Amino acid sequence: MYSLDINFLNDRPEYRPEGARQKTRVVSTDSKQPLFIGAAVAVGLLAMAVGSLLFLQAQNANLEQRQSELDSQLGDLTAKQKQIADINTQTKQIKDETGALASVFNLVKPWSAMMQEVRDRIPPGVQILTITQSTPSNQPTPQPSPSPGAAVPTVTPPASVLQITGIANSFNDVNDFLLVLQKSNFLKAENTKLMKATLQKEAVKIEPAKLQNAQQQSLTADQLPQLPRQVEFQIETALSDVPASDLLRELDRKGAVGLVTRIEDLQRKGVIQP
Repeated sequence: MYSLDINFLNDRPEYRPEGARQKTRVVSTDSKQPLFIGAAVAVGLLAMAVGSLLFLQAQNANLEQRQSELDSQLGDLTAKQKQIADINTQTKQIKDETGALASVFNLVKPWSAMMQEVRDRIPPGVQILTITQSTPSNQPTPQPSPSPGAAVPTVTPPASVLQITGIANSFNDVNDFLLVLQKSNFLKAENTKLMKATLQKEAVKIEPAKLQNAQQQSLTADQLPQLPRQVEFQIETALSDVPASDLLRELDRKGAVGLVTRIEDLQRKGVIQP
């Protein structure tokens, strides 16, 4: 008969034979290899993390340096932008001052051209005695000069009033003279009015000429020839505010060649709009 011999002491380490213990050690040593692999992977990951951190720090330093350069450039651009703004402000002020002066210059009309305009419109039978120019008392007082950098207000020269006195052969002649003055582009039609028109009380008597070494014939006052009584009149008008640039042809015909030349030069430079 056969018998089954089972020794359970071999399963216990302290009772194992020496060969079994060596095999156990070999198996135990081989079982630590995954730990080494895991440690190597961890070290590799840590090295990658440290490398990434160093790379990011280097990139951050570069970005900070670039930001400093951009801040410096931004400061320069801001200063240049302020300079450009100051230049634009000065340019605008100069343009405003030039435009204001040009507007005044454009509204001034030569006195010689005005007199020629009145002479050209005198009808037969009318004689001008005096023409006086005055400024209305209700004109606004001049304003003080604006502070530097402030907008220059548009300056308008004070309106001039003309007083025209003369004599005419009849009231119809006075009325005709008034109508032709109202049609003038140099004068304001609504301000051209007849202030006075009266018939002379006494006719003008013609005195005989006195010649030397000639016998003079004495005549009484009743025998002196008399002129028909004339109408004394007074017309008040005002200069128009039509720009001189709109009256270039008429000013040229009236002999104001210098003014026409200057206005045309300002138009070519863009100071006055044509």
